[in-house]
Amino acid sequence: MWLLLIHQIPPNPSYLRVKVRRRLTKLGALQVKSTVYVLPAGGSNRSKFEWLAKEIRTGGGEAILVEARFVGGYSEDDVRDLFRADREAHYEKLHLDIEELINRGPGPGAAAQLGHLKRRFAAVRRLDFFDAPGGRIAKRSLEAAESALKERAKGEDSPDVLDLHTLRGRLWVTRRGVHVDRMASAWLIGRFIDPDASFRFVDPDEYRHAPGEIRFDMYDAEFTHDGDLCTFQVLSQLARPQDPALREIAEIVHDVDLKDEKFGRIEAAGISRVVEGIQAAIATDEERVAHGRKLFEGLYRSFGGAG
Repeated sequence: MWLLLIHQIPPNPSYLRVKVRRRLTKLGALQVKSTVYVLPAGGSNRSKFEWLAKEIRTGGGEAILVEARFVGGYSEDDVRDLFRADREAHYEKLHLDIEELINRGPGPGAAAQLGHLKRRFAAVRRLDFFDAPGGRIAKRSLEAAESALKERAKGEDSPDVLDLHTLRGRLWVTRRGVHVDRMASAWLIGRFIDPDASFRFVDPDEYRHAPGEIRFDMYDAEFTHDGDLCTFQVLSQLARPQDPALREIAEIVHDVDLKDEKFGRIEAAGISRVVEGIQAAIATDEERVAHGRKLFEGLYRSFGGAG
């Protein structure tokens, strides 16, 4: 049996569509029609879909949850194969990034990157309902990477910490159509990590990673959401973990980006409105990021950040 979530989302509030899409991705749901998503009926999937349907209705949309079998158009095996193919693509990307880490070898940030790859594998594995073959390949690659890094790191005196100097003068890549997390992250990168940073804004469906590029706030990125941390939080903890002004901004960006009111920041609504205004008034991501720099620099100074 399968669970089908059939939903319709109103044009406003605009964030609801993004929020629902992110939730569906995290659930591992497969899109079979434009507004129809499917999950296997077992485990906790029903309660997860029920919660999402409730959120959609609360946001002013419509949502129907159906338990069904596929008898035409798709066979049961077809749907299972679609799930496997989707997870296989994730495993393949993961495998390539693991191989890149192995080839790069031990050095600053290698252990942190290995940990990130392990978390990515665990996240895909949780959603691999039908045991895609790539999972076994990725698991072996992770084990090989861990073994290789340990072996090649023997005798090295330097601890494995992120050396910010290795991130300077780089090309930073993120998704086009920047919103608060990417605007704030671009400011933080230029302010505290890479003063000579250049940025590229891409369609994630067409983008192909090139050696030397650093990705942020996108799938498979070196720096992106980790657990319930948004990208800005991840970067700020790496760059300046003891900076109180950055922590203030990180809480605001989290509340605006994830809309979970985790920190209850009263500034979130105002910052959200300003960012929406930047998006509406400015056509290009380059200009949006430039205006975002002024916004977040001012916010940083207002919290006592050093000039």
